[in-house]
Amino acid sequence: MNQAESFREISGQRRSIRAFLSKPVPKQIIDEVFTVSSRAPSNCNIQPWLVHIASGKVLEHLREILPKNFSSGDISFDFPYDGKYEGVYRERQFASAKAVYDSIGVTREDKEERQKQFMRNFIFFDAPHVAFFFLPEPFGLREAADLGMFSQTIMLNLTALGLGSCPQTALSFHADCIRETLGIDKSNKLLFGLSFGYPDKESPVNTCKTERADLNDLVTYHE
Repeated sequence: MNQAESFREISGQRRSIRAFLSKPVPKQIIDEVFTVSSRAPSNCNIQPWLVHIASGKVLEHLREILPKNFSSGDISFDFPYDGKYEGVYRERQFASAKAVYDSIGVTREDKEERQKQFMRNFIFFDAPHVAFFFLPEPFGLREAADLGMFSQTIMLNLTALGLGSCPQTALSFHADCIRETLGIDKSNKLLFGLSFGYPDKESPVNTCKTERADLNDLVTYHE
């Protein structure tokens, strides 16, 4: 298999994993993933990403308190969460959610079970590790794009090693709590989290693979 074929296979295999085994990933492997991924591009090579990885007792503490905080309305954002999906974007959102819930046999009418599944965000889908991605002040939208390229490189690296991940903007609902728990200065702003580890291959939710738009809907050529 040549490099192009390998890349197509890895890109095709990457998906959001929503059920993990408790087995921890060796630190040597995590270090390798983040070291290789540091070659991701960034504007003027400023590399504005700061990553804090929670595992073990610290992660279990977060797994205990985040669901309680969300249920009680104790929410704090560093970046506005005010995007609105309309038209085709709304259709894609609904189709994606339907695919996930269909994989575990949850109907649209079963609001209680849907909420239960959403709350699994805050226990990190049982993952043994979570990486929190921060931007230092005063960085904003442009640098957030750099962070996105960095995190995508990480996810592809994890996939290549037989690991899985799930990027979660829901974790940014608890910026203050996460900062306090991890001892992070307020000048570092939380953009999102990434749960990762070994996928639970027996879980039906991990069979879900959402559709992608047709190339003609995304790319326009000008000659």
